Amino acid sequence: MTDLSELYRDLHQHPELSSQEFRTAAVLAEALRPLGFDVTTEVGGTGVVGVLRNGDGPVVMLRADIDALPVEEKTGLPYASTARATNSDGEDVPVAHACGHDMHATCLIGAATELAEAREEWSGTLLAVFQPAEELGCGARNMVDDGLFDRFGKPDVVLAQHVGPLPAGFLAHGSGPVMAASDTARITLHGRGGHGSAPETTVDPVLMAAHVVVRLQGIVSREISPSERAVVTVGRLQAGTKENVIPETAEIGVNIRTFSEHTAGIVRAAVERIVRAEAAASGAPRDPEIDWHGSTPVLVSDPDATGRTVAAFAAHFGQERLIPGAVVNSSEDVGVFGAAAGVPTVFWFFGGIDFSTWEPGRAVPMNHSPEFAPEIEPTLTTGVDALVVAARAWLA
Repeated sequence: MTDLSELYRDLHQHPELSSQEFRTAAVLAEALRPLGFDVTTEVGGTGVVGVLRNGDGPVVMLRADIDALPVEEKTGLPYASTARATNSDGEDVPVAHACGHDMHATCLIGAATELAEAREEWSGTLLAVFQPAEELGCGARNMVDDGLFDRFGKPDVVLAQHVGPLPAGFLAHGSGPVMAASDTARITLHGRGGHGSAPETTVDPVLMAAHVVVRLQGIVSREISPSERAVVTVGRLQAGTKENVIPETAEIGVNIRTFSEHTAGIVRAAVERIVRAEAAASGAPRDPEIDWHGSTPVLVSDPDATGRTVAAFAAHFGQERLIPGAVVNSSEDVGVFGAAAGVPTVFWFFGGIDFSTWEPGRAVPMNHSPEFAPEIEPTLTTGVDALVVAARAWLA
């Protein structure tokens, strides 16, 4: 039987970027095979699928994401990542499981183990899906396009969870839209380069970019109704190679989060309008290039299916360990599975912070922070139990 704590430390210490999860996939497949699952690798790239058929009954899909982030870990843990990798742009970057996907994968192995060992207590088919490239928003779609449901069967429900900065041992749940849609744009501003001592002979794309960044911050506060949720983030601004050289171009990476297509359309249009207007105001020699290259839909936790699953949680964990009404502005592509299969998706959060030992006044690191890493216990046990309880609520 796999030592789950050891598996978690191993995955945490050996993170891999999106679509590069070769070692991770091999480790997970090796842990799944002895349990009696039919295991297939390289699904949708580096995805792993395990199928456990146990008589007649529903097909229940449990999903965990497995990729890491280009973040330098600063947790100070003895098993902290020191890994580096080459990203899709050919750059050498640090890599860390700063979002908790290593915990998700470990919990799914634990749940698969418990369900496999208790086959006499349920019937149906268990579909264990380890999904790559969630951070790029394309991993679920890649697996679907690779024939996930044609090859392994269509589920009756998709169940998934996410660890976060909540009290360890607690579950948070919502009904309906629970995570935002995400749209990402790569913007290139064109100027005219020259010597830093003679700016009058140039069109400075750095100054142009600075105006764009500041102006973008007014979209949510001045163009979106306060009753709507929206976020506009500039996560990347790159220009130039030397202090006394005004460059030819500047690049900006923009990400927006919304909960309706109407609001998303307003924000996207405002981004494009501002970028083009600032370029024109600066006398840019060429129009800017705006490439919307990444999109993740709103994640909807089906109300009826969520009610059924949460009732099972309440019976197992007790109502006092459940936190209702969870809605966050971050995004997840797991809803792509349910939408593609035409079945409900149920999604919940589980806590990873031991607040009983937390230093007063110390900020709690969020997912994607260099300092984010959940406590192994009781986080791991809670995550395993949640998946087992949820699956049992649907299996015959």
